[in-house]
This record gives sequence, structure tokens and C-alpha cells, in this order.
Amino acid sequence: MNFSPNSPFMYVISGIVVLFVVIQSLFFLVRAVRQAKAIGMASDVIRRTISASALFTFAPALAILIGVISLSQFLGFPLPWLRLSVLGALTYELPAAQSAASAMGITSTSELVTDPTVFSAIAYVMTFGILSGIILVLFGLKRIETGLDRIRERDQKKSALLMDSLFLGMICAFTGLLFSDIKSGLPGMVPIAVALVSMILMAFCGILIRKYKIAWLEQYALPFCMLGGMAAAIPLTTIMGG
Repeated sequence: MNFSPNSPFMYVISGIVVLFVVIQSLFFLVRAVRQAKAIGMASDVIRRTISASALFTFAPALAILIGVISLSQFLGFPLPWLRLSVLGALTYELPAAQSAASAMGITSTSELVTDPTVFSAIAYVMTFGILSGIILVLFGLKRIETGLDRIRERDQKKSALLMDSLFLGMICAFTGLLFSDIKSGLPGMVPIAVALVSMILMAFCGILIRKYKIAWLEQYALPFCMLGGMAAAIPLTTIMGG
């Protein structure tokens, strides 16, 4: 069976979904502007708010574009474009795709998937795996917020510690992937070295933001570090990967 992740059918399906999301966003933008005018907000304030929001979405969009490019060599362009345009993040999509591919016996993520069974399995894992968060928020958000409010009322320090612990737990789950191939020796250390470069760049950005008050860099630190890590991966792979 001939199959291509970059087929026109895939582009049409992905384009329809993305177009629906864009129309939905424009719908709520118009409703928000009307509501702002109804409560007496000045037109100049509305324009500045829209302009500032549009400007500060550029940095996250750049990070998303990097994710689409990273996944496109493996899964084609339409599926990563769809996933990262609607509901997804590179920190989830790439590990999910790699895990599904590994379970299907695919070891290389640098070659385009042409097996429809493998592609379907990866798409199902990437799509349905992230739905758990939506379902949890939909049916459990009120209880979660109530529980957090109770903890916050009892002890502010414990509440802050709990949130930090949850965040670090999520980070540790993804960090563990860096060490998954360490048994292969020096080549297996390449992901760790790339991560260290990104960490150093982020620390440098943090110093510039805090010490030198470069506020605009806060929005661009993440894509800057991602680009720096990807650029560093090329010489590091050449040197350490043999």
C-alpha cells in the first residue's frame, strides 16, 4: 500500500482543523473587542493590547515552528503542523512519537515513516495520550482548585513547595529520556551535552533578564535556547558521535 505522510489528503485534513481553530480564535477576538468597548475601555488601549499580544506570541510560535521542523523529517509536515497548532507541545509530542515508534520496532527518527500501520500507531499515541489532561481539567478542575486553595489557606510555604515539586516531577520525567541511551558510551552522552548547553544559555538569559533588566528577552529566552541547543547538537554529534 502506497502511503505518504505528506500526501495532499493529509494536508487537506490538517488544514481544515487548523482553519477551524483560526476561525474560532478570530471569533473570540471579535467578541472580546466588543465586550471591551461595552465596558468603556478606550480604543487606544484595546489596540495596544492586541498589538502587544500579537508581538509576544511570536516567540512561542518560533518554538512551535522548531518543533514542527524537528518532527517533519520523521512524520512529514501535516501531522506535526496539526498537533502543534491545536493542542500539543514538543516536550510531549516528540517523546510520544519516539516511544510509539520504538514499540513498533522503529529505531531511527531521522527517516520518514512510510508504513501506514506505524504512522497510525504514532498518531494515535500523540493524539489520545494528551487527551487525559483535557478530560482531567474538564471534570476535575473545580476539585483540584478547591484542594489547592485549602492547602494555600493552611500553609503558604507548603503550597508553594507542592507546586514546585509537581513542576520538578514533570521535568524529571522528561529529563530521564536524556539518559536512555547512555549505555552506548560517548555517543549516548550527546543528548546530555546538548541539554547542558541549553541550560547554560538559559542561565545566561536569566542573568540578562534579572541583572540587566532586559525584559523583552523573557519572551524569547526559550526559542533562543532551543535554537542554541540545536546548533550545538551539530558539532557535538560530530565530535562525540564518532
